[in-house]
Amino acid sequence: MIATIFERKIDPLRQAAMFLVAAVLFMLITLLLNQTGWYEVDRLFPWSIATAFLLLYAIFNSLMSLNSDSSAKYWGRSVYGFIGLAFANGLAAWLFSGIPLQQAQSYQWIYIVVTIGFLVFLSMINAIRKIVQFAEKEEWNEPRKRRR
Repeated sequence: MIATIFERKIDPLRQAAMFLVAAVLFMLITLLLNQTGWYEVDRLFPWSIATAFLLLYAIFNSLMSLNSDSSAKYWGRSVYGFIGLAFANGLAAWLFSGIPLQQAQSYQWIYIVVTIGFLVFLSMINAIRKIVQFAEKEEWNEPRKRRR
């Protein structure tokens, strides 16, 4: 039987590297389309790609944390992966667009919102995981009787 992508254990740093490669490929494709004249893109489009792949990493990584053996180790590696991906995606977007993040209009705020969203996603998944683990340990044979 073939395991689905969410049943596999993929290291968060490897996930970040895969999302970085995908983001750079998208930036290259849009650059080529723009250079050939087939499709004209906005100068800030590389920043859209960078933030989109950062958000995809945040969601995918949070879901993948359900399969991790150690939630604390996974959490730390996820945060390092996110920071590295945010920096590398930002660097790639800056190189492709020629516009730094401070001048990329609202993308600076989008980066902040995605970062906060990532931390919220990861925290929620960890909390849900702990609740489920606690519920699995409890015996649910009958409800407790109340004292009157």
